[in-house]
Amino acid sequence: MANYNLKNILNPIKIKELARTWINEDVSSFDIQGFVVGDTPVTAIIYCKQEGILAGFPFVQAVFEELGVNPPKFEYDEGTFINEASSNNKIKIASVHGPARLILLAERTILNVLSRCSGIATKCHRIGTKLKEMSWNGRLAATRKTTPGFRMVEKYGVLVGQADTHRYDLSTMIMLKDNHVKISGHENIATIVPVVKKCAGFSCRIEVECSSFEDAHQAAEAGANIIMLDNVSAIQGAEISRNLRSKHPSILIEASGGITETNVYEYARPEYDIISMSSLIQGCPSVDFSMKIIENP
Repeated sequence: MANYNLKNILNPIKIKELARTWINEDVSSFDIQGFVVGDTPVTAIIYCKQEGILAGFPFVQAVFEELGVNPPKFEYDEGTFINEASSNNKIKIASVHGPARLILLAERTILNVLSRCSGIATKCHRIGTKLKEMSWNGRLAATRKTTPGFRMVEKYGVLVGQADTHRYDLSTMIMLKDNHVKISGHENIATIVPVVKKCAGFSCRIEVECSSFEDAHQAAEAGANIIMLDNVSAIQGAEISRNLRSKHPSILIEASGGITETNVYEYARPEYDIISMSSLIQGCPSVDFSMKIIENP
């Protein structure tokens, strides 16, 4: 993605709405601190205090723009790995100039966004790099287990970390699980997939969650495009995949469920096209950032 700016994938109206929501959440009534410092022009420096991939710049820019402050000047490109940052060696990544009360009003919001987005990008990049070193040519994907209201930031971090976003929301791809079969009144997946295909049209893929060869074969025969082998061991899933592909060579196989950074490398096998992990987003550690006002800009 070196020749493209990921910012261009984002809806500018949506980013603006998010920025406004975050600011209103953090300042629900009076900003007494802002009264104390006033509109004195100041310059603030944003520091990275921990190794990681820088991510979240468009959201930081949107927050400052929403407050009427010129966006920060970043010292690095988004996606850069800062490899020498620590609490004792803070790395300057950006500077911003504007009224003191507005700079400080934005401070915690923009640091939270940078920390969260960069943490996700860092973990995705770290695991993805190791999988490539193992000569696995599939896609590492983050699941839909995101933080309500913060999905765009988290999925954007996944992209900066060069991983796959999986489906963005319920409308992006159709995923059928055991609960859908139980509640729908259909006897099995073989009867429900054709019904779904009538509404899906040609543009939506259908993925079916399975845990055995019998279920996977039934779903593939019914016209599913992707089989998710859920909570199946790497070896067992590989065997299911080989047997299934002997009959359906074009079907995609996804490994998911219970996959962590500890055991993900067991799934780096040619039998799997996709490895999806909720822990790429859920429970992902943040990268530490801080902001300081400098006296003599």
